[in-house]
Amino acid sequence: MPYFDAASSAPLHPVARQALQASLDEGWADPARLYREGRRARLLLDAAREAAAEAVGCRPDELSFTGSGTQAVHSGIYGSLSGRRRVGRHLVVSAVEHSSVLHSAASHEAAGGSLTEVAVDRTGRVSPDAYAAALRPDTALAALQSANHEVGTLQPVAEVAEACRAAGVPLFVDAAQSLAWGPVEGAWSILAASAHKWGGPAGVGLLAVRKGVRFAPQGPPDERESGRAPGFENIPAIVAAAASLRAVRAEAEAEAARLRELVDLIRARVVEVVPDVEVVGDPVRRLPHLVTFSCLYVDGETLLHELDRAEFSVSSGSSCTSSTLTPSHVLRAMGVLSEGNVRVSLPLGTPAEDVERFLDVLTWLVTAVRTKLGAPVAASGAGATARDAGVEAGAGAEEFTVDSLGRLCPIPVIELARAMEGVPVGGVVTVLADDEAARLDIPAWCEMRDQEYLGEHPVDGGTAYRVRRRS
Repeated sequence: MPYFDAASSAPLHPVARQALQASLDEGWADPARLYREGRRARLLLDAAREAAAEAVGCRPDELSFTGSGTQAVHSGIYGSLSGRRRVGRHLVVSAVEHSSVLHSAASHEAAGGSLTEVAVDRTGRVSPDAYAAALRPDTALAALQSANHEVGTLQPVAEVAEACRAAGVPLFVDAAQSLAWGPVEGAWSILAASAHKWGGPAGVGLLAVRKGVRFAPQGPPDERESGRAPGFENIPAIVAAAASLRAVRAEAEAEAARLRELVDLIRARVVEVVPDVEVVGDPVRRLPHLVTFSCLYVDGETLLHELDRAEFSVSSGSSCTSSTLTPSHVLRAMGVLSEGNVRVSLPLGTPAEDVERFLDVLTWLVTAVRTKLGAPVAASGAGATARDAGVEAGAGAEEFTVDSLGRLCPIPVIELARAMEGVPVGGVVTVLADDEAARLDIPAWCEMRDQEYLGEHPVDGGTAYRVRRRS
């Protein structure tokens, strides 16, 4: 069964499995002890730290192992903010950071700190100038991911790091998605990563804090891992994490080129074989193994279930695949289509024939889901009329209203599309909806269809979205 969700968690690398098994017999003792077993464990831990530090691009004494990537993020952010509390309590983050960063930011704000979120463009990339403008004299910390976990866009870390250096602000980088492909460029100050993202075992994170960065570990003091990750080190898992990171780096250049070709194939073919699809994320400055696209008139949850039945494991940021019934914060920040969203992230060694079969399966599955939902058969929606779509005419002959209150993604957009065909050029359709995805998907539909989005306003029970027909 092809597994296409490496961005969530990569399959355990063979080198990680071998290192884990080998170190179980040597790495069980306390590395802080001076007897023979302790010295053996210490040698393993020190060797793993040196290997991981080399991959990160820092000194071994700057790197600590944590219990997870999330713990590394939280420790890195809280420790940095605490270490610079005399400077101020202002935190800057991008709007598309991983949830672990945004949760830390929200907690900081709830505790009385101030927060600025830097917006991104439609590719998911921040502007270095906009990021620099967000820095203030009381900014204690800035945070910017190296690459986005949902759409694969690479961020301008080096440029932002230079702006932060000029302002005297440390830059925290979440490098979980990119570290397998190479070190993070630029003069970053704090970095976090997670081993299971590159094929290491779960339960190991990396936290690097450059010398000279003010850092105050949170919680009760602990003598292990420079006080940044309390508790007994899981040495076998740490050894496996470092060994697998070194292994994936050794094959990164060749594998990145091969996977980039497969992703380029998906990006090109999906718009050919699937009508009404939007490929999102930066087409050039991106991770080599990840591509995300959204399919108009498709229920994302149903599509994922159908792909799973066809033996393809993928992820999604659609609102209808989440417990909150809201689109992912990344898609919302980018302002792109969210319905029918699919993220494909290829693990190392993915064969080309699996990608070819995925594209074949995707074509008829999307068609089947659209047919089940009663979506327009083609882009033109030939044969549909405003009356067929169940709309009500307003006071003027060119004003129509579609009541989609209580109906979830993608139904409001489907009803808009069906109604628009019966509206004369210059006419206006108002869609009433209470589904959060409509705020993204109706403007996105207008851009894809070259129709004019007139804006929104609140109504009883939801929001009214107004669209004028241009052609």
